[in-house]
Amino acid sequence: MSGHSKWSKVKHQKATTDVVKGAAFTKASRAITLAVREGGGIADPEKNFRLRLAIEKVVYEGYGPGGVAFMIEAATDNRNRTVSVVKNMFERNGGTLAGPGAVSFLFTKSVEQDQMVIRSTYTVPVTEEVRDRIDALIADLEALDDIQQIFTNVE
Repeated sequence: MSGHSKWSKVKHQKATTDVVKGAAFTKASRAITLAVREGGGIADPEKNFRLRLAIEKVVYEGYGPGGVAFMIEAATDNRNRTVSVVKNMFERNGGTLAGPGAVSFLFTKSVEQDQMVIRSTYTVPVTEEVRDRIDALIADLEALDDIQQIFTNVE
């Protein structure tokens, strides 16, 4: 059985999934670059509608324990798979996945030093117990390969 090891199998599977994820990143970055170029070089999604649409394609929104708002940025090759996994994570941790625009009004997006910055405009105070549940949800979401960034409005 030379040449057959568990690591070899894992390495080949990882290489395959990396190619797919790389294609998803390329597609997303191409859409964002094109949106900025066609928008006259404006890198602010509030002023560039095409850029805002390109960015919102990979953002999931929901409410976690204690009514805490979540914005989750993801880069995925299969939106249906990712949304079902994210929804499952929310439900297992006492939250709900919401539709587009459900919590985005609680956050501001701006460009600072050529980087997109997202901040909450309204914070929610939580108990230590709720904070532990929120941390568990964040840990579960961060364990997913497709998840890039998670924003909350926890105080």
